[in-house]
Amino acid sequence: MTITTRALGADFPTPIDDRYFEDYKEGSVYEYGHVTLDEDEIIEFARRFDRQPIHIDPEFAATGPFGGIIASGWHTGSIMMRLFADHFLSSVASLASPGVDELRWPAPVRPGDSLRLRVAVLEARPSRSKPDRGIVRTRAELLNQDDQVVLDTLPMNLLRRRPA
Repeated sequence: MTITTRALGADFPTPIDDRYFEDYKEGSVYEYGHVTLDEDEIIEFARRFDRQPIHIDPEFAATGPFGGIIASGWHTGSIMMRLFADHFLSSVASLASPGVDELRWPAPVRPGDSLRLRVAVLEARPSRSKPDRGIVRTRAELLNQDDQVVLDTLPMNLLRRRPA
């Protein structure tokens, strides 16, 4: 896997190690990339975590619906999380995630694909029950080099508010 990630346009004005809930503005969109996968990495991940033949057996996969090896959706999700944690999610204020509302893999990831993350802040609101934090809902999409969405999810994150 080749990882040379950076912001691909406008980034937060506040660095990740000083970013708090107040820095996440509704309507903001950020892009980060790129991660490129090779076939050996796809097979290695799948042998450990998702042993379906379309992910681990090149001969079988060649006769399947995708015409070759494709990455496990969970591998794709792991790449999204790597980019999300490296660039978007605060390293000082992140408290946890209560989960995701949706997770879709609308197109396969193939060996050689170069992936980037696009994150849009859908909602940022202070917690009603815990005033020291807020909830940020985002749309996170991984796109390949052809601008196809290969992963689409709606994560939520709890973030500390900036100390007074």
